[in-house]
Order: sequence, then structure tokens, then C-alpha cells
Amino acid sequence: MSIFAVQSIAGGFLDEDLQNFNKIFDDWCVQFEDYDDAMTIVQTLENQESIVVVEITPLSYPKYFFSSLQGTVYLTRQINDKIICTVEPYMGASFKIAICDIKTGSVRFTKTNYKSIPSVEAAFSNFSVD
Repeated sequence: MSIFAVQSIAGGFLDEDLQNFNKIFDDWCVQFEDYDDAMTIVQTLENQESIVVVEITPLSYPKYFFSSLQGTVYLTRQINDKIICTVEPYMGASFKIAICDIKTGSVRFTKTNYKSIPSVEAAFSNFSVD
């Protein structure tokens, strides 16, 4: 489950107008099913040396694949068919651990709130899915 996108080395993703780059990867960005198709478009653009093709996966960009996942995602890892994320739902909020199911697309949060980055990192590193 992956797609490919064209990204500027400055960080933006190529928009559907094939001229501008968006800071966030979303449905308005050009998407490709394989690397070769993306490279075909790159070859038609100016400043090719500052553009790369990147693979977008649930692990690298979970908010794109799980639309109900809101906030800032800091850490991700995959356990079986789940993507586990540490999330700050909004600035200044307590951190949470989200469990995103790749098969169903559902997202659920653990009940525990974490006040600091070290505490959520410790919980994240020891987290397991039953």
C-alpha cells in the first residue's frame, strides 16, 4: 500500500497544476502508482536537480491514509497490520498514542495521556498490540 509523489528538496509536494509545491501532502498533490510514472513527470519539469520522487506509505505519512488522525504526528512504527503513532492532538495538548489499522482504516487512541515527550517516547518504545 504505497503511492509515489514528486517532492522539492525544499520539502513541498508537487501540486496538480504541475507548477507549485504544497507543504502538506494531500489529495491536491500529484500521485503516481509507480516510480517510473513519477519520473516521467519529473523529466518535464524545470530545475530537475532540486526535485525527487518519494514513496508515500502509511508509515511515512499516516495522516494521509488515516483521515481521522488529527494533530501533529511525531513518531511512527508498524506492528503487524497496525501503524502506531505518537500524536499531539493540538498545540499544548497532552500526547496520545494512536493505533491505526491498515486493513480497516480505523484509528483509536489509548486512554492514557502523556504530559511530556520523554514519557510518551518511553510508552511508545514499549508499546505492543495484543
